[in-house]
Amino acid sequence: MNHNIQETSSHERDQTAFWFPGRWIGGLSLLIGPLLLLAAALLRIQFHYFYDAQLAAYADHPVLITAAYSCFVLGCLFLWPGIITLVRFIGMKHPALAIWGGMFTILGLIGRVFHGGIDHMAFQLVNVQSLDLADKAVNDSYHAFHIVRYFNGMMMFGWILLAIGAYRSRTLGLIRTAALASMFFLPLGTLKGTRFESTFLILGLCIALVPLGVKVLRDGPPPSRRAIIWTIVCVVVEIVFLILSILFPEFMRR
Repeated sequence: MNHNIQETSSHERDQTAFWFPGRWIGGLSLLIGPLLLLAAALLRIQFHYFYDAQLAAYADHPVLITAAYSCFVLGCLFLWPGIITLVRFIGMKHPALAIWGGMFTILGLIGRVFHGGIDHMAFQLVNVQSLDLADKAVNDSYHAFHIVRYFNGMMMFGWILLAIGAYRSRTLGLIRTAALASMFFLPLGTLKGTRFESTFLILGLCIALVPLGVKVLRDGPPPSRRAIIWTIVCVVVEIVFLILSILFPEFMRR
């Protein structure tokens, strides 16, 4: 009977030990996501941030601008597991702040990816039509209705709630909390380049989250050999697919 009780207790510990997205995905997300956003900001910092200058920059430097906007979208996509990881720490002491701060912040990341799709289409208009026609199309449709716009306030305010929760739960200190909260001021919308303050705001995000990512990764045993092998295989396959899509775009569209 004691043996059965021990097995049950062990099973319960295993069940409670699991959390999504897990230590490795969560920790890497906290590291990679902010750094990708910072790379995007630095790549396009030389150009004026408004849409007409961004379209002109793409016409003159398509590879550079494509890299910048791709890094930004990837940063948003890679960051949400890290936000969930931060929410987990906050939720142990302040679940309400964790839930609403995490929800609003992830909505904000989704909204930025949505705008990234609009940006991509605008840049393609430069390729298939002309810079003038692309500029006119964006100008004429800039205030067109889309439902995501009505969530902008929540998207921005999520960073404030998350920062308050991180400070009250003692997950982050005062300076890193202020750095996290400053993301509230990062411009949101279509074809928004890097304003003067944007680089410092994203650098604040790095200061807030990158050390936490390192802490999460170090807080536990190393991954198994099988996990390392499968991770390498997946990364190599993705890199090969990316290279093929660049070298043979027509073939990859079939």
